[in-house]
Order: sequence, then structure tokens, then C-alpha cells
Amino acid sequence: MADSSDSVRLDAAALKVLAHPLRTRLLGALRQRGRATATELAAELETNSGATSYHLRRLEEVALVRDTGEGAGRRRLWEPTTQYHSYHPSDFADDDDAEAALGWLTRDYVRHLATRQERWVDVQANWPLEWRDAAGLSDDMVVVTAEQMRTLAQELDEVIQRYRRVGQGNPQARRVAVFFGAHPIDMGQAPRR
Repeated sequence: MADSSDSVRLDAAALKVLAHPLRTRLLGALRQRGRATATELAAELETNSGATSYHLRRLEEVALVRDTGEGAGRRRLWEPTTQYHSYHPSDFADDDDAEAALGWLTRDYVRHLATRQERWVDVQANWPLEWRDAAGLSDDMVVVTAEQMRTLAQELDEVIQRYRRVGQGNPQARRVAVFFGAHPIDMGQAPRR
């Protein structure tokens, strides 16, 4: 959905490589902070540089990160190849290993989302009221078909794309995480096929 220069759609190989606790954290850290060495990332993520280097190379194998070539000697400088990735569960419907990886990865994202949102609750008192009023959580309910849900998600993505860099250069602007999650309320009552 996002601009192709900023986003990649994961294939089964990339999904299986990414479905690892340290790899998701490494990719996330590079996307948030920008370029970094394995040593810098190891310090930030409280792990060792050997493990960090190994997992960065695994992410490089599936083109999620790259060596910039700007490092000196063994000091390699890494960067993400894109700022975002997407996937569709239907891409992996016939691959049990990919489906298992997708299940793990999705749960990992939900855990990270909850952790980040809880962190905001902890620190928001230190932020100006205009930011506190603008940020936060909301939920709503709609009655839609699967196709209408897909259209809703695409329309929301288009809005997010319009705002992706709108504040760039403004000292008052901050990077903001925007999450969209949708699921049926009556989860125990799947539609008949």
C-alpha cells in the first residue's frame, strides 16, 4: 500500500527470517534511528555485537537491511532498505512454516504495540497538552464485508501516506506511530464459505 520506495511486501523467505525476536527489534531500531553499526545496535538493544552482526546478515540475505559500504574495516554501517513492510496472510496459505512465522510475527507486533502504548501512558504527563490531546487511543465499530474492510484499510493508508512527511523541517513536528488494527467483534462466529 505504501510508496514502493518506502515499502516492501514480504515474501515467505523474508517473513521466515524476520520472525525472530532480535531481528524484529534490529529492523525496528534501524527504521527508527537510522544507520547504525552492530555494536551501536547491540548496546541499544542490550545484546552482544556478535549476535547482532549475525542477525543483521540474515536480514540482509532477504533484503530487509543493507550494508551502506561506508563503514571502516569490520565496522559495518547498516541501514534498512525500506521504512515499512506489508504482507497478506493469503500469500502464505499453502506454506505451514510461513503461516507459523506469520502467527509469531503478528503476536510480536501486538506485544510491541501494547508496550509502546503503555510507555506513552507513562510519559504523556511530561508532554504539552496539545500533544496529549492529539495522541492516544480510540476505538469504533463499523459493519462491513471483507471487501469493504479492505477498502477502508486502503483509504486509511492513503491518508497516512499524505501525512508521511508533512511536518518535515518543522521543529515542532515529531515522528508519530500510527497503528491500524481491525478484527471482527464476533470472533467465534466465522462466516460460512
